[in-house]
Amino acid sequence: MADGFELFTDRSVVAMRVNGELKDLATTVTETDVVEPVTIDSPDGLNILRHSTAHVLAQAVQTINPEAKLGIGPPVTDGFYYDFDVAEPFTPEDLKALDKEMARIIRSGQRFVRRVVSDDEARAELADEPYKLELIGLKGHATGTEQFEESESVEVGGAELTIYDNVDPKTGETAWKDLCRGPHLPNTRMIGNAFALMRVAAAYWRGSEKNTQLQRVYGTAWPTKDELRAYQHRLEEAARRDHRKLGAELDLFSFPEEIGSGLPVFHPKGGIIKREMEDYVRRRHIEEGFQYVSTPHITKAHVFELSGHLPYYKDTMFPPMELENSEYYLKAMNCPMQNLIFRSRGRSYRELPLRFFEFGTVYRYEKSGVVQGLTRVRGLTQDDSHSYVTPEQAPAEVKHLLDFVLGLLRDFGLDDFYLELSTRDAASDKFKGTDEEWEVATAVLRDVAEASGLELVPDPGGAAFYGPKISVQARDAIGRTWQMSTIQYDFNQPAGFGLEYTAADGTHQQPVMIHSAKFGSIERFFGVLTEHYAGAFPVWLSPVQVVGIPVADEYAPYLGAILTQLRGAGVRAELDTSDDRMQKKIRTHTTQKVPFQLIAGENDRSAETVSFRFRDGSQQNGVPVAEAISRIRAAIDDRRQVVSKDDLFS
Repeated sequence: MADGFELFTDRSVVAMRVNGELKDLATTVTETDVVEPVTIDSPDGLNILRHSTAHVLAQAVQTINPEAKLGIGPPVTDGFYYDFDVAEPFTPEDLKALDKEMARIIRSGQRFVRRVVSDDEARAELADEPYKLELIGLKGHATGTEQFEESESVEVGGAELTIYDNVDPKTGETAWKDLCRGPHLPNTRMIGNAFALMRVAAAYWRGSEKNTQLQRVYGTAWPTKDELRAYQHRLEEAARRDHRKLGAELDLFSFPEEIGSGLPVFHPKGGIIKREMEDYVRRRHIEEGFQYVSTPHITKAHVFELSGHLPYYKDTMFPPMELENSEYYLKAMNCPMQNLIFRSRGRSYRELPLRFFEFGTVYRYEKSGVVQGLTRVRGLTQDDSHSYVTPEQAPAEVKHLLDFVLGLLRDFGLDDFYLELSTRDAASDKFKGTDEEWEVATAVLRDVAEASGLELVPDPGGAAFYGPKISVQARDAIGRTWQMSTIQYDFNQPAGFGLEYTAADGTHQQPVMIHSAKFGSIERFFGVLTEHYAGAFPVWLSPVQVVGIPVADEYAPYLGAILTQLRGAGVRAELDTSDDRMQKKIRTHTTQKVPFQLIAGENDRSAETVSFRFRDGSQQNGVPVAEAISRIRAAIDDRRQVVSKDDLFS
């Protein structure tokens, strides 16, 4: 028998997997156990580092403010947070003091020591921590239920109830303790100096607006100082690209308070981009064999009962309206109504695959705390399509849809992907259908995903109630991952609506329904593209593609005639006739990220040429007018990103 410290002497090893379970290095193992090291730079290792740092933050808070009550402190993507019930909100000065106290705790090298306790023992030790007492009462609930969320499982999600003591290495006394599942780093010194407290936000206890509002402190931690600096640089770049900021600066969209939270309006320039997106995806759907349909924004509740959505999604739907002795709901999803179009008349196997598509606006009651710009809204428009196929046709249809999705994303400039396969949790009663149905559906999606050659990442338990799904995860220009398109295999809704087709032998058979959304939602895709391009959209999407800037007023008619030719060729072109000096005009339109500035003076007018200025400040002078128009039109048709003269004239 031995523990992890004896087995692994490499200091980068911070924990271990024993027979597949994450364990502290202090855990004793036998010769029959399968033991694997967990390094600090692995996904599990980073989570352990960040969760351990969250504990140090909580210890620092209670050292400075003993009256503070503890909520939860899970690791999250690229960092961690911890919730506190305090009398006064944290200030920037408070964060500085906490940072200093955390550094002291880290230097002291306190050991994280795991201790198994009974429910009663935990209640006695944590009697002054009301939120911890509530979590103890949740022990045993299934993760993901309304009563017990994943973030709370860091506290009481293991097979046993455990407390971690922070033990002073010099005295052996417990300096602090917390209810926690673990595992943790061996000691606080391993956190090092690559941590930072980022910001403070308000958060309702366990995510419910009915509960107490707590103070949430966000932080981050990395294995090295260089990695921390690189992350902070990425944050700065992300802030520069924030679509909410760019949306205001470029006059694309806004969120009027008078309309309501999460309900955007698109301004004329944003409307141009949105229309180009819609026109493109509508044309591509038709080319791929889809038929355009349209369904209303409101429906009777019975439709969502037939589809099976109401029991699972009612909390995220807007409240029902009473009308003519019936309950009506704002549409939260489009698929039930498209099912009614399929069911409106008899269908033959000869019609299948039958593909419907619509721009369907749906409404979802997102909590105010999670609404964020265009990427999390309450009113969203989906490029929603549904394919009705025979079971034998399903694999080919899923491949057809995945190829369609990847081609569409590439046309918008996203070309770095991996796939995620969301499957059911067999232990949960959330998922409808038989084991065999789920196995068949999952196998179809998995086979197509693997054949694509893209990386496939499992997402156990992440399926919709009606079937598994493939999600396309796309990386943007600064390496962030966004969930974009989804393809879902559904054998439940056709049964709920009694959908059928007449087979070749005259029997009535149930089709398989395959959901697909290429953008996901237009609003979210718009936000992602804005950040991907930092507002400098490719020429075909740019609201203003060309602006004419005369060197002096006398050259405005010459430039105006050229812009008239461009507009005749379908180019969005404007002439700047303002009183600003030429250099200010150039700065203004560069800030507005216009792809092409056409400048003309006496030399250009005499030679019937024009000069180009590009987003990066480079110029190409003396270009014949016909060639200029041809090159601009080609850049639009090729959906090209043009930043410098080399992008147009190489």
